[in-house]
Amino acid sequence: MTDARLLGADEATFIAAARSDDTARFALLTERHRRELQVHCYRMLANYEDAQDMTQETFLRAWNKRESFKGHAALRTWLYRIATNACLDFLEKRNDRTPIPSELPDPGSEVLYLQPYPDRMLPEDPQESVVARETIELALIVAVQHLPPRQRAVFILRDVLGWPASKVADALDLTVASVTSALQRARVTMREQLPDRRLDWRSPTTHELSDDERGVVKSYIDAHERNDLDGLMSLLRDDLRFVMLPEAGTLVITAKDAVDGWVSGGLFQPGHDDWRCITTTVNRMPAAALYLRTPDDPEYRLFTIAVLHIVDGKIAELTGFDATDKPWLGLPPTL
Repeated sequence: MTDARLLGADEATFIAAARSDDTARFALLTERHRRELQVHCYRMLANYEDAQDMTQETFLRAWNKRESFKGHAALRTWLYRIATNACLDFLEKRNDRTPIPSELPDPGSEVLYLQPYPDRMLPEDPQESVVARETIELALIVAVQHLPPRQRAVFILRDVLGWPASKVADALDLTVASVTSALQRARVTMREQLPDRRLDWRSPTTHELSDDERGVVKSYIDAHERNDLDGLMSLLRDDLRFVMLPEAGTLVITAKDAVDGWVSGGLFQPGHDDWRCITTTVNRMPAAALYLRTPDDPEYRLFTIAVLHIVDGKIAELTGFDATDKPWLGLPPTL
């Protein structure tokens, strides 16, 4: 038997709960890790709803395997191991979790199952599990999806969470040499996917939006509500990357082509020109929640979330998400 005096308080309490089948105490000890485990599953799967499901699966597996916990690793580490393997099992069964190559000359490809992550669901205690912006932004989440599942797990555990190779090897039942090799291959792919981004994921970063980002979002919202197409165009970089999910295809287009495309699709035309917008954040990125009121409706209804990557005062990337009937975003459905 494990000597509880050699364990941390959580580990000793967890073992006692496991031996006594104390479900209430078990839930209390594991629930405090829910948010960080959910972020971990989201990085693995790029889908908020799937991450919720796999987090719940993690707790179910933890309960079923509770007798196997001997305190040789921290409880948090043990839960991460279970969560990682739950995600790997999920990915093995789902053949729709491979990015779909774009028909455009751009080397990137689409992740049609991508969902934004509501900032309100990020971990609350920055001392326990800091979520740096670079490790939750959409660009990183999409890039990670181009890694084979086991490489993906190695990259996240090693380079994002900072686990030592031996700890990762134990979690994934690999050798240290296999972990090192997988990480090297993963880093090559990540550099290809994010050539213009900093790749030092563990450097301290701020969580807050810059004044520049706040100003651009405000201008974007003002232009939207006024149907000011010239104003919108002035905020977009000429090499804008635009995608509207769940539709396929990233477009690398000029600002004018982007606005012309929105207009030809019916936006800013009669019946689709009465907007109200609010500033929000998802994936620690600036975003605008766009509400549309149609002529026969007294209320503005949540229509789209526009997530913005802003560089030097211009919108370099705009990712739109269909936001209708998405209560988990935590936004009011109507204004």
